[in-house]
Amino acid sequence: MPVVITLDIMLARRKMRARDLAARIGISETQLSLFRTGKVRGLRFTTLAKLCLALNCKPGDLLDYEPSPEDQDQDVLAEDDPQPAQARATITHEETS
Repeated sequence: MPVVITLDIMLARRKMRARDLAARIGISETQLSLFRTGKVRGLRFTTLAKLCLALNCKPGDLLDYEPSPEDQDQDVLAEDDPQPAQARATITHEETS
C-alpha cells in the first residue's frame, strides 16, 4: 500500500504510549493498533483531528506516501488537464447551499 502510517514515529517523538493516546482521544486500543499497522480501510477526519491535537502535529506527520511501481505506471492526470479528475469533481459546502 503506498500510504504509510507513521504514527509510531510520532508516538516515539512525543514519548507517549499508544495505550495513553487511545484513552486520550477516546478510541479503543484495538482500533488504534489497526490504524498503526495500516490494516484499516479509512479513518474519520474527526479521529485524525483528535490524533493531531493530542500529538500536537499535522496529518502529514502521521501519514506518508511511497508510490508503488503500479502507481507510477498509471496515468493519473489527463493529458490536456493539469488537475486530477477527483479535484475537478469536488463540490464545496457553499456550492450546495
